[in-house]
Amino acid sequence: MAYLLIIDDDEDFAGAVAAVLQSEGHETAIELDDRKAMDRLRQRRPDAIVLDVMFPENPSGGFELARKIRRSYDRLPILMLTAVNQQFPLGFSNKDIDPTWLPVTEFLEKPVDFQLLSRKVAQLLA
Repeated sequence: MAYLLIIDDDEDFAGAVAAVLQSEGHETAIELDDRKAMDRLRQRRPDAIVLDVMFPENPSGGFELARKIRRSYDRLPILMLTAVNQQFPLGFSNKDIDPTWLPVTEFLEKPVDFQLLSRKVAQLLA
């Protein structure tokens, strides 16, 4: 199956996402620090990324990281999985996906239905 990188500062949630994706046969890695994510990407390019938005040091770190990833890895699927709309009710959704500002492939909100997450990851990898 695929190698998936989960970038999320919530270790418990990232572990739950990893467990779900591993049950689908995928290999997973978790990076808890958005500032170290690009180094992790360079060590081994994943087939897709599951990316959070808010990090302790930077509430919009995932948005910035998505842009960095896209500049270096143009075709790498990125699923943004976040609770940003709960913290800041701005209504981010798939309609906001934009090649410059929000260059992700898919956008899902936390809490997420894990069956939906599995389906979205399968679609990204297809």
